Amino acid sequence: MPTNKNALTRYKYLDEMLSDRHHFYDIHDLTEKCNEKLIDAGFPEVSQRCIEKDINYLEYEPFYAEIERYRSNGRRCIRYKSPSFTIFRKELSEEESNLILEVLNTIGQFDGLAHFEWLDRFKIGLGLKKRPRVISFSNNPYLQNSNLLGVLFDNISNQVAIKLEYHTFTNKTIKEIIFHPYLLKQYNNRWYLIGAADEDTKILNFALDRIDAVTALPEIKYKLCNQDLADRFEDIIGVTLYDDRDIEHILFWVSNQSKDYVETKPIHSSQCQYKGEKEGEFHNQYPSLNGGAFFSIDCIPNYELIRELSSFGKELIVLSPSSIQNDIFNQRKYI
Repeated sequence: MPTNKNALTRYKYLDEMLSDRHHFYDIHDLTEKCNEKLIDAGFPEVSQRCIEKDINYLEYEPFYAEIERYRSNGRRCIRYKSPSFTIFRKELSEEESNLILEVLNTIGQFDGLAHFEWLDRFKIGLGLKKRPRVISFSNNPYLQNSNLLGVLFDNISNQVAIKLEYHTFTNKTIKEIIFHPYLLKQYNNRWYLIGAADEDTKILNFALDRIDAVTALPEIKYKLCNQDLADRFEDIIGVTLYDDRDIEHILFWVSNQSKDYVETKPIHSSQCQYKGEKEGEFHNQYPSLNGGAFFSIDCIPNYELIRELSSFGKELIVLSPSSIQNDIFNQRKYI
């Protein structure tokens, strides 16, 4: 049995790819992927013949891996016969078991996730004992297309490109797009899929209730996200980002009835409340506003921002800029 570190490292990478059911690897793919990881780990590249010998070696003592060769799109692909097989086994500690079980229970709180039935099989396979949940969160049981959460979670986790069939709010005509999914984001009890269009890698978002069908496309090379999505959402409320808009400094007043709510549940992470001398200056500047409190946020205007500010009605008054005031006035005309 080869005992050098290079060989063991190759076995580790091959073990991961041979158990992968979301990508179809032939010997050329396995060699290329393995060499990429070897180079990253500081090892020299190996030949395709070396990888072939490694795979053949895994089929015999001490591993006895059952490996199947099958055809996909004219290619002769290779994988473990059982997706749960691995040549590396490690017993979980009680602490690790409890942590994994709680993570699985948290994920399992979504209703109607047809593609998450593997959670129960996974728990049984790991021998995890049942225990009461210690984390609970709300979800919307009436969410349209909630069954797609499991499908999309699966594709994102395994970096699989997809074909989306969707329609817009104003147009029921079904359109198609080749899409690289990156993130599932919840906002205001709705779920959104964030990812990049295959054509130009532009970041787009789709509400789940506007998606009509999802088809996995493992034959298309998955494009990794080229930006930090956390930064993308830092300057906005919700999910809609307009590339041609700048951050606005928005000053607003909130009545005594709602100020504690706004203070303890900020509208945006940049929210600032003015007190002391500055608060006195604003009361002098706006004498018609009795009591209450003054706040500001710094974010990029979008539909979600206007909707959130409008939801307070007369309990919240935007003082500047005038562009936001106009947007709120127009929004309230239709409420």
